[in-house]
Amino acid sequence: MRDFLGYRKIFGVITPSINTCVQPEYDSMRPPGVTNQVARMQGSDVKVQSDADFEQVVKDLLKSIDPAIDQVITCRPDHLILGISALAVWGGSKATSETLKQSMKQRAGGKMEVSLATDAIVEALKAHGVKKRIAIVEPYYPVIQPRMQSFFGEHGYEVVRFNHMKGPQLTEYTRVTAADMIEALRSIDGPDVEALIQFGANLPLAAIADEAERWLGKPVIPVNTATYWHALRHNGIADKMQGHTRLLSEF
Repeated sequence: MRDFLGYRKIFGVITPSINTCVQPEYDSMRPPGVTNQVARMQGSDVKVQSDADFEQVVKDLLKSIDPAIDQVITCRPDHLILGISALAVWGGSKATSETLKQSMKQRAGGKMEVSLATDAIVEALKAHGVKKRIAIVEPYYPVIQPRMQSFFGEHGYEVVRFNHMKGPQLTEYTRVTAADMIEALRSIDGPDVEALIQFGANLPLAAIADEAERWLGKPVIPVNTATYWHALRHNGIADKMQGHTRLLSEF
């Protein structure tokens, strides 16, 4: 007999303790019969004022993945989702992303599949038929840029423009307005760009992405939307949902 509420699937979600965006955004995309069970990766709300500060944040968060997995697997989920995107791309290659995924899988017992932002974004780009040129907005510092260029370059994509929003503190990523996020998208858009991507799972750009696709006339792919879509589709859940970009309403 299946779980009464999660009679289709139970997702175990791993996200930082400071993140206030992943849980509500994932829940807004949750179809009937699917539940999201969230475990928090212990982290501090440190100030981030340089590349070095951001590198230290990533190192600390990488250490907190395993304890969060240990916590969430006690509720017997069907699938794991890593609700933080910087860690997935930090190694800068397909190989390092795959190593992280396999490490999480083994920690969870060796059978449970894992959705990472990196896999999700690449699959979303393919679903949209994006050929090559993309642009990325994120709340990080420029230290992330060569890693993203390397990872997406391996998959055949050229990142032609970045907007590093340089969030001054981890919880400050969500302290933005719709106008701030619209301006951020416009800053990376142009006729040379096929699709706009948002990294940073604590940046609530999913709230405006559906509308943004209409006024920009091209795919806008928020990382939380893509990662949750990836988890749904890889678990045989094909429900189409309006209001969450073309990714969830068409693909």
